[in-house]
Parts: sequence; structure tokens; C-alpha cells
Amino acid sequence: MVWDDVIIFTVLALIAEIAGTISGFGSSVFFVPIASLFFDFHSVLGITACFHLFSNMSKIFLFRKGFDMKLVLYLGIPAVIFVSIGALLSKYVDSTHLELGLALFLMLFSAFFMFAGDKILKPTKLNSIAGGAVSGFVAGLLGTGGAIRGMTLAAFGLTKEVFIASSALIDFGVDLSRGAIYFSNGFVHLHDLPYIGILLVVSVLGTIIGKKILVNISEDRFRSIVLIAIFSIALITVVALLFK
Repeated sequence: MVWDDVIIFTVLALIAEIAGTISGFGSSVFFVPIASLFFDFHSVLGITACFHLFSNMSKIFLFRKGFDMKLVLYLGIPAVIFVSIGALLSKYVDSTHLELGLALFLMLFSAFFMFAGDKILKPTKLNSIAGGAVSGFVAGLLGTGGAIRGMTLAAFGLTKEVFIASSALIDFGVDLSRGAIYFSNGFVHLHDLPYIGILLVVSVLGTIIGKKILVNISEDRFRSIVLIAIFSIALITVVALLFK
């Protein structure tokens, strides 16, 4: 990339990190479409895993008082198992139809949550395990599964601190697993390392800014932001894929 592209990439990545912190389900759902403008699909998977790893380390430190360890275990263990399966399949699967199907699914269910509150998905152990498994598998396959996990956590009535801290800790394990597989698949390239360095700085700065903004957001508004963000990203993905 030329310098102008590097600057644009950095600014957009910072916005994605701030938005990911405020929405509570991570930057990858915003960052993957951005990175796709600059890199090929497999490179996007590699640098997204690195970016998300840095991002989650920042959130774990800044929101460290908010963990719900039972929820982390119920969602996190299946997420780590299934992200490995998705990451292994990512080398062989055409992602276009999967992305479209996922986006339509997220639009439908985020709309349901907005109008039906907690009547759609109950905060049970089984739903936690299922949400973790599906979000992990999709994260490994497409590079982002935070929206599904965010939709699951949104039904649990968590405070924003618990939501963000628990989601980040789950994601940390997910990113370690898929990052190792992406690296072995050759998705992390030497020429991408300078951008990964930029993303390290962006992840810390964006998380700090996002946390400061969150102080002024109520719990109800936070939940609405999560659902609106999921719906918006899904809609943008559908439009982009249909006119690709």
C-alpha cells in the first residue's frame, strides 16, 4: 500500500476498534470488511486474528473487574473447540455464500431481539454452549463471529462491563486457536508484519477511547447499540455481497 492507503487503513482500523469496544463484541465484525478493501481474503483472516488478539488483551486489562467466569467457560470452551474446526475448513471453503447466509441470519435475529427483548433466547447453559460453538466456528471460517456471540450475550441482561470483559476473554482463547492455524496455513505473511505493528498500537488506543465513551452510555442504550450494530453490519454485508 502507498502512504495514503496506510493512513486511511489506520484511521479506519481505529474507528473499528472504538466501535468494537462500544458495541461490546469486538472489532473484527467492523474490521474484516475494512481489511477486505486492502488485502486478499486469507491475509484478512491472518491480520484480523492478530488485531483481535491485541484488542482482547487490551480489553481484558481495562475491563478486568467484570468477568463472569461461568459464562466464560460455557461459551469459551465450545468456541475454542469449534473455531479450530472453522479455521481448518477456511482453506477449502468458498466464503461468499456463507457470508451472505450469516448476514441474513444476523439481520433477522437482531431485529427480533430489538422488538422482542429477552423472549427470543433464554440465558440457559445450553444456549450459552450453542452460542459459543456457533460463534467460534464462524469466527474460524469467516474471520468474525463476534456478532453471534454478542447476540447471545445480549439476551443475558449483562452489565456492559461484564459483557465486554467476558466477551474479550472468550475471544482471547478463540484468537489464539485460530491464529495458530492461520499461521500454519500460511495466512500470516511477512509483508503484512508492518500493518500488524500498526494494529497493535491501534488496538490499545481504540480500546482506551471506547472505554471513555462507554462511561456516558446507560445499560439499556448499550444493549440497543449492540443490536443496532449487528443489524447494520449485516445489512452492509448483504448489500456489498449482492453488488460485488
